[in-house]
Amino acid sequence: MNDVQMVLGQFGERAAAARLVGGLLDDLLIDANDDRPGPGAIFRATCDRPVKGQGGMFMKLGGGLTGFHRNARGLEPGQSLLVQVSGAAEAGKAVPVTDRVLFKSRYCIVTPGAPGVNVARALKDEAERDRLLEIAHETLADLPAAEGLGVILRSACDGAEAEAVAEDLAATWDLAVKVLGDPGHEPELLLDAPDAHDLAWREWADAAPSDDWAGVLDQLDAFRRPEVSLGAATAFIERTRALVAVDVNTPEGGAGGLKANLALVRELPRQLRLRGLGGQIVLDLAPMPKRDRQTFEAALRGAFKSDPVETSFIGWTPLGHAELTRRRERRPLEELL
Repeated sequence: MNDVQMVLGQFGERAAAARLVGGLLDDLLIDANDDRPGPGAIFRATCDRPVKGQGGMFMKLGGGLTGFHRNARGLEPGQSLLVQVSGAAEAGKAVPVTDRVLFKSRYCIVTPGAPGVNVARALKDEAERDRLLEIAHETLADLPAAEGLGVILRSACDGAEAEAVAEDLAATWDLAVKVLGDPGHEPELLLDAPDAHDLAWREWADAAPSDDWAGVLDQLDAFRRPEVSLGAATAFIERTRALVAVDVNTPEGGAGGLKANLALVRELPRQLRLRGLGGQIVLDLAPMPKRDRQTFEAALRGAFKSDPVETSFIGWTPLGHAELTRRRERRPLEELL
């Protein structure tokens, strides 16, 4: 039995998917119940007004939606361009967008403005890299030419059947050509974000299918509560409008503080991922000597290395709190539920 499983289900009338590792809930996707666009949606946008001193630009996306591009250097009001939603859209705020549009599927990423055919660096076997490049070049030879388009073959291609890779590449290429060639001029949605089922199929290529959705729901209850058991220690993860606060408590003194904090480190990426939390994260850790901070930092960076959501350790506050920043790529679970 595959240790990694993918379960496709429904949460009410919304698509939902879960990834289980060793039977334990490791990742969760649930479609939102409102009209805010999800990450990956592509719009034709019109630049509206710049944010002086910040290099950003508000953009009209159509349908009453406003986008915000953080790095809009060189863009002018009234200019039309394609943008892609880059993170979770918060209620009452502009939708975060980027002009670096990507067309991503299970086996490939089609990259406008970055021509060439490349293989993910995670694939080290030279024979396999050569096989995949041959598949890509043969497939592209039969597709309509498109100036400036490139392809990255993802690590999920490793060992995949040639026909599956070729079909995926052809479909993604055709979609990119269609969207990029849209003749319209007014702001509007050109490509919706993938739903939970499509995203799970795309990102969890290593998972075997399972139908145990009831088991997923049983585990989901634990993530409705702030309390997290860490053995002898306990953590509380609580979201505010400004930040996510994580408090670690332990009855053990002395070396027990470092032990509790390392236990948090091992569990924190999974907790933040399943709770859909990002932004500024402040850790109020169990007391430990300053000499142990280097050990803690190394463990923290190692724990987040394989997490799909970019997370950075910022440093220590004067009060001894550890600060992180994490991309807001998902909606908070409490909103989705």
